[in-house]
Amino acid sequence: QVQLAESGGGLVQSGDSLRLSCSASGRTFSRYSIGWFRQPSGQERSFVARITQTGQTYYTDSVKGRFTISRDNAKNTASLQMNSLKPEDTAIYYCAGDRSYNTRVSRKAEYEYWGQGTPVTVSS
Repeated sequence: QVQLAESGGGLVQSGDSLRLSCSASGRTFSRYSIGWFRQPSGQERSFVARITQTGQTYYTDSVKGRFTISRDNAKNTASLQMNSLKPEDTAIYYCAGDRSYNTRVSRKAEYEYWGQGTPVTVSS
């Protein structure tokens, strides 16, 4: 198995940028694709972005052009660069891992391992 831990969340203003990190331990990081999900208060957890083992990326429509997912296998980390943040981006952000090489994997049930989440609040 692999353990995942998110960091980098915080309180920012509308239009600001924030960079989230997902750090992995316990298994070879390069074997896993990494997804980012978010869960606003009182709502369902939904897909945000994914990067595969080979660096292919996939985004939900609402963040295309604003968010960028990347990975650094040498550091066992994956990042989510969030630009032009909006109040509707406010949520707890989670990273998750799976071993599939498929690019378009967006369902919670398709991911095996999850971090505990980091909160992002965007004020207007």
